[in-house]
Amino acid sequence: MFSTSPCGVCGKQQATPSPSGRTDVLHKRLWRLWMNAVADSRLTGIYAILGHEGALERLDACLEVGIRVVQYRGKAAATLEMARALAQRCRSAGALLIVNDDLELALAAGAGGLHLGQEDAGGADLAAVRRRLGPAILGLSTHDAEQARRAAELGADYVGAGCVFPTRSKERVIEIGVEGLRRIVAASPLPVVAIGGIDANNVREVRASGAAMAAVIGAIAGAPDARAAVRALTDAWDG
Repeated sequence: MFSTSPCGVCGKQQATPSPSGRTDVLHKRLWRLWMNAVADSRLTGIYAILGHEGALERLDACLEVGIRVVQYRGKAAATLEMARALAQRCRSAGALLIVNDDLELALAAGAGGLHLGQEDAGGADLAAVRRRLGPAILGLSTHDAEQARRAAELGADYVGAGCVFPTRSKERVIEIGVEGLRRIVAASPLPVVAIGGIDANNVREVRASGAAMAAVIGAIAGAPDARAAVRALTDAWDG
């Protein structure tokens, strides 16, 4: 059930959980904790959200610049072929592919995780979703501090918080502003991914709120040069 690897501090051999045919609950929990620790190291910086059109080209631009978390939000146009291609490229680059709102697609594509909106989560058996995902990442959208606290109890690994700034990516959004984002960050025991109207001009304000990541849609999808747009975002975040 365990393989050994040297400890980076003492040099001694330590047990690292790995999956097996056994179904022991404790071992499963240890395996998920270990996988999440690996994923958590990538839950920082820019979180790119890609639509279906031009997804592979934009993904390549993101990975070349160093993005380590990408969400596929194909909506009605989403296909298993595209999801699998995105997941494979992400794995090869050491990045996570998160699929939006479609558990079956995420599982079939071998994605690194699933993101559910508040509306989708409300009608889902999240305990069953969490079991089926296994060690994969589960993200939940939130709009206030109470929803953020509840997300941890429901088995989420991170929360999305927004809409922070005005956006054209979604209709009928709840705008929380930077102050609302700060309240969610303060209340959440999980990493917070800010979303909504984020671009290179305001991403530093998002980072100053304490958010772990900034999810970006329009600033990448609407850019004539996706690579330059992603570079501007990462430079602003790091600056």
